[in-house]
Amino acid sequence: MKKVANIYTAPQKHWVGNGFHVQSMFTYNDRDKNLDPFLMMDYNPPRYFDGGRKSDFRGVEEHPHRGFETVTIAYQGEVAHADSHGGGGIIGAGDVQWMTAGSGIMHEEFHSERFSQEGGMFEMVQLWVNLPKAYKMTTPKYQSIKSTDIPVVNFANNVGTARVIAGNLENVSGPASSFSPINMWDVVLNEGKSVHFDIPESHNLIILVLDGTVMVNRDKIVRRGELVTFENGGKYIELEANNNSKLLVLTGEPLNEPVVGYGPFVMNSREEIVQAISDVQSGKFGQITKNI
Repeated sequence: MKKVANIYTAPQKHWVGNGFHVQSMFTYNDRDKNLDPFLMMDYNPPRYFDGGRKSDFRGVEEHPHRGFETVTIAYQGEVAHADSHGGGGIIGAGDVQWMTAGSGIMHEEFHSERFSQEGGMFEMVQLWVNLPKAYKMTTPKYQSIKSTDIPVVNFANNVGTARVIAGNLENVSGPASSFSPINMWDVVLNEGKSVHFDIPESHNLIILVLDGTVMVNRDKIVRRGELVTFENGGKYIELEANNNSKLLVLTGEPLNEPVVGYGPFVMNSREEIVQAISDVQSGKFGQITKNI
């Protein structure tokens, strides 16, 4: 069994741009939480945004990234994306946006035109997933994963469901491609029900409780808005939902490589960070080619 290491309460919210009111559950500066290969998690808990905006949409203006992948999971609301390698599109409830920054990309994210005009509830999770040293400078790419393309595992005895975004669960494979072995499961558990997950022993494991309350390994209680991390080793966990619960379960093979981060760049050395800044300043990351 994978033993619980710590349970973290969500920190204070802060704004990213003017469209994302997030709690940073962890960052690449947190070196003591067994997070590798995951670098950052921002959670935008449910928030109502008014509509009526026909221009000047809320969001984050053009900015660079290098050395990792961003993954945005939409639970409520819509986000429009555009980048300097021609990637772009709109994700809505249940969809996932998976952007490989690789060698360098400029991108922007805003509430979609429709959501800006109509308003409504907004809930998102954004993850940064590290790239192995061998792929830090890979060609950028963009995966727009629609909810209808994400397979669902239905647990026996009305326990609940899991959407397999990446990796595998019960012989079901997710549609996202990644550069190192990870699992990303969007889990819903029904009140009073329990589930057993087999986890690779070498993987780090992180669980974010998005709604409800769960008991982990018949011992620790984790509530809405809390993040639980686990010690090394162990091959499984058990979860019991005290009430209807929604969870994001992440597992990943650690890269065990140096992590040197500076703002939107995550590389293996300070020299690579200096080079990234120089490349942005000289225009090597390109320009956004698709308006949103």
